[in-house]
Amino acid sequence: MSNLILKQPNEQNLIFKEINKLPQVSKNQKKIHFKKGEDPLNSVDTNNFFYFIMSGKIKIYQLDFNTSKEQTLYLLSRGDMFDVVSLLDGSKREYISEVLEDAELISLPLEDVKTMILEDSSFRQFFYAYLAGQLKSMEALAVSLSFYDVYQRVVQLFTNYTYMKDGKATLRVIDNLKHDDIAAMIGTVRKVLNRSLQKLKQDGIIELSRKKIHIKNFNKLLDKLNI
Repeated sequence: MSNLILKQPNEQNLIFKEINKLPQVSKNQKKIHFKKGEDPLNSVDTNNFFYFIMSGKIKIYQLDFNTSKEQTLYLLSRGDMFDVVSLLDGSKREYISEVLEDAELISLPLEDVKTMILEDSSFRQFFYAYLAGQLKSMEALAVSLSFYDVYQRVVQLFTNYTYMKDGKATLRVIDNLKHDDIAAMIGTVRKVLNRSLQKLKQDGIIELSRKKIHIKNFNKLLDKLNI
């Protein structure tokens, strides 16, 4: 499995219903906007506020300043929440972030979110499922980096981000990312990633255009999984 798990549309929509159910939530929520290229973690306060991603894409990553090697930890998009760990243990974590697409966030005081977890069973169920997903993604990232080559990591990443509807496979969220950003998600560099992309293209599994990646044959992609 890849380090990032795709949210289904019904899971995304639940959060937008829940954040408006409690009176204190409606009163205290605040909308925040970020432009592409900005670092939102320079201006948000995860010690006192919790954030719901309403639109756009934000990359959360670590950088080795000695080698300039980058590893994406989370790719936040519609329906994501941040920062779960700070909410649970009150710690401030050191991350680097970048807005990949113009983003809108809703901030809520941490105490309001804790109240939602305690009093709203629907939100509590969603929150714990989301937390479990994050834990699984970190576990999968460690396994992937330890045991799989770049080609296999690409196959796993595309499989996890493919959404099936009416028998049609669509690559979502990562389909229009720069190759540098995709490479950072699987712990490699663009040059090495491109070799795997070309192989998948030659095998008739994907189509590459200037700004998008399309899944051409999802069954062939599944056949490439090392499971």
